[in-house]
Amino acid sequence: MRLHVGCAMWSLKSWQGRFIPASGTDRLRSYAGWCNAVEGNTTFYATPSLTTVTGWAGQTPPDFRFVLKLPREVTHGGALADVSAMSEFLRVIEPLGDRVHALWVQLPGSFGPGDLPSLSRFLRGLPDSFRYAVEVRDPAFFHEPRRLEDLLTTAGAEWVPFDTTEFFRTPPTSDAEREAWLKKPRMPLRTAALTDRPIIRYLGRDATDRTVDGWRRWVPIVAGWLREGRSPTFFVHTPDNADAPELCRRFHDEVRTLVPELEPLPTPPPMPSPAPEGPPTLF
Repeated sequence: MRLHVGCAMWSLKSWQGRFIPASGTDRLRSYAGWCNAVEGNTTFYATPSLTTVTGWAGQTPPDFRFVLKLPREVTHGGALADVSAMSEFLRVIEPLGDRVHALWVQLPGSFGPGDLPSLSRFLRGLPDSFRYAVEVRDPAFFHEPRRLEDLLTTAGAEWVPFDTTEFFRTPPTSDAEREAWLKKPRMPLRTAALTDRPIIRYLGRDATDRTVDGWRRWVPIVAGWLREGRSPTFFVHTPDNADAPELCRRFHDEVRTLVPELEPLPTPPPMPSPAPEGPPTLF
């Protein structure tokens, strides 16, 4: 029984000295002391080098999990027809091994129900050595979900909902919230799981109490999945993400109150003390 929790990134300027070191190259290692999963958003923009991915594996324990977004050339290049970038992508992520929890097929808002045949062909052509999770942005899928559910069930793939309902419940109150208000999708709520590895992306607010209030519905749902033998992953976003690693651990703790047999997350390592400044010099 395992619940994975994580953020949209493993390094953020506001985390330095608090969750991750202010300098150095081991920030993923420190992040992995707080959370046991991460969204691999950077792979959407560029396929990393084999050396880089090998470094990711070296900085994370075997039970850490990556949900890696497929390259945009694949998912946003035109109805999933051009998959030439996939072979190189699959080659370089090989060092992660079982740390790859799922490959994340995030589709644009222009991808609608009429495009489902191309998604079916795409999923059938992927190697079965990985698990797959699909995120759609067209609200029509949520109003009539059966066709997509049947397609994903046949492929053994999960449907990844992005819960933005709490965020859009009231107008923004900060610069970060106003920016997110313009960029984030207003998605209908979906709480059903299709596989034994459900993945939830949740967007709260900059105010901690609002973020926690908004995820209350998810705590019993995730607890129920754990009792059913599923292994859920819950990603916490806020507009500024300043407290996201700490919020992930709080969500994990709240689920543990309903499922006491769930093992707690390890205690995060202490941050190294900053190097003392030397006496002033003329040079």
